[in-house]
Amino acid sequence: MNSMVFDSHDLGMTEDFLSRAYARMHIGSGSPGTGRARIRRDAVPSVSIDELDLDFEMSYSVTPLGRICLCMVHEGTIQDHAFGDVRDDFGSGDVVMLAPPDQPYTGRICAARYNITMLDPQLLNEVAAAGGEPLSEPVRLTGHRPHSPAAARHLKNTIGYLRDNVLANPMTVDEPLLVSTSTQLLAASVLAAFPNTARTDPTAQDRSDAHSATLRRAVAYIDDHPDQPLTVAEIAAAAHVTIRALQYAFRRHLDTTPLTYLRRVRLAQAHRALHAADAADTTVAVVAARWGFSHPGRFAALYRAAYGTSPSGTLHG
Repeated sequence: MNSMVFDSHDLGMTEDFLSRAYARMHIGSGSPGTGRARIRRDAVPSVSIDELDLDFEMSYSVTPLGRICLCMVHEGTIQDHAFGDVRDDFGSGDVVMLAPPDQPYTGRICAARYNITMLDPQLLNEVAAAGGEPLSEPVRLTGHRPHSPAAARHLKNTIGYLRDNVLANPMTVDEPLLVSTSTQLLAASVLAAFPNTARTDPTAQDRSDAHSATLRRAVAYIDDHPDQPLTVAEIAAAAHVTIRALQYAFRRHLDTTPLTYLRRVRLAQAHRALHAADAADTTVAVVAARWGFSHPGRFAALYRAAYGTSPSGTLHG
């Protein structure tokens, strides 16, 4: 994990820092406000989440970043934002995509407190693409605003969860299973929130491939690799089918999804680890994080539903 904190009243230093950390920026002379900038970044290789509080007016001109760049405004406004044919202003509560990864954009920050979330576009492909096969073209977001208020709320909640419970938590961010699961959740939330080119309905061939042998290959692969940061694409590749066929096979034969089955296998591994652990040497939170569960309350609820007792009851039993 990489973490970074910047706090300064010097506009020259702030302009230089922002230009190096993001892209070319210009803070106008005589900008209203105290001139204070407070910035925190928490990042893993595929995702970064920044919280910025800029008490002045600043213009930006950003070259293509090669990443999906989302902006969530807490206070203040972002005005005259432009890329391609898009012209828009953003205010408190808005969550938007600033531009496609291959396009530049410009605009003005007007004394705003906001969040910037950047993710590798490959994460979208891993969630939506055909398993194990190169995409004919990458998945693209085709609109810069979410398609509904409910989708926007879900995306904001996902970003907040990833920021507070994974990236900013030293205990969880070093657990590869937890980071992999959380970044896939973010990518899925982005695809659910914005119009995009991904196709998720199974084709006739996918339905034909969703037979019991496909399920057996996928289950065997999951059972043999629960300690690895698996993606749906990797499981589909191991089963020699597309993601859509894999998902359809799990729905048809087990009435569940591949990731729900994977979570069940990891829960069983956590159960075994708690049984074998010495309560003097470990905690429920450590075991849960090792097997990809970052939220203690959710882990406890899943555990009790599966085993009829609490995780701490197993550890101290």
